[in-house]
Amino acid sequence: MIGHLRTTCSDFQNQNGTFLTLSPSANDILQRRTHEITKNNFLKIAISFAVRLCIPATWLNDRDQFLYPKDSWAEDREFHSDCLVYTIFNSQNRISCQQGVNHWIPFTEAEVDAQEKFKSHFMSDYIRGKVQAEANDQVQTSFFDESLAQAGGTPLEFSPEARAVMDAGRELWRYYHSQPGAMADAALYDIKMHFQGTKTTRNGRVQMAAESSDARYTELIATLRQRLKVLARKIEPRVYEHGFLRR
Repeated sequence: MIGHLRTTCSDFQNQNGTFLTLSPSANDILQRRTHEITKNNFLKIAISFAVRLCIPATWLNDRDQFLYPKDSWAEDREFHSDCLVYTIFNSQNRISCQQGVNHWIPFTEAEVDAQEKFKSHFMSDYIRGKVQAEANDQVQTSFFDESLAQAGGTPLEFSPEARAVMDAGRELWRYYHSQPGAMADAALYDIKMHFQGTKTTRNGRVQMAAESSDARYTELIATLRQRLKVLARKIEPRVYEHGFLRR
């Protein structure tokens, strides 16, 4: 198990309730709002996550319902890799190495000048085609089922938009790993927490601060966010084309 997808209702009004985590709340588990992410279904989870979050919610679409897609999504390899990159670098990906092993690092130690080895190379190995698909002949009953063999064994080919996000992310990771006390297995959430710190709200709740005093980090995260928006706009028409939403 490499994480949990937390979701609520399947419409735009509940987008903020969709996120990835290693530590879902007991209440979310009790109410069955979580889906286990495994090495066999993570790509489907990433696609679903990206589909849910790549289109901004507005008063015009807030009642639109997400649907079970057409079969065409399965053969669209560029769509797969776009969604995976979008998911890895989205702020709603709350995977943290402080809660368990982080399997979502898309880079190798050499790419980001890490001082220690990562505990998991799953994501970078998958991107490079080093993870083989696991065949499974069960009957599929859900989009998140593991019954379809997970794509793998072939290096991913990224679109220019996805490559731009990867490049921005790599620079951010590299800058983080130049900091004293950097955690080898840090996820995006951990990196943001390192630079932005926390603040206490009026009701006493501690949460991540919105800004950082580090000018270089501010520049890097702004570039990443802008490129992620460009990637989101690229994914959006495919969401309708493959039937996840209807116009």
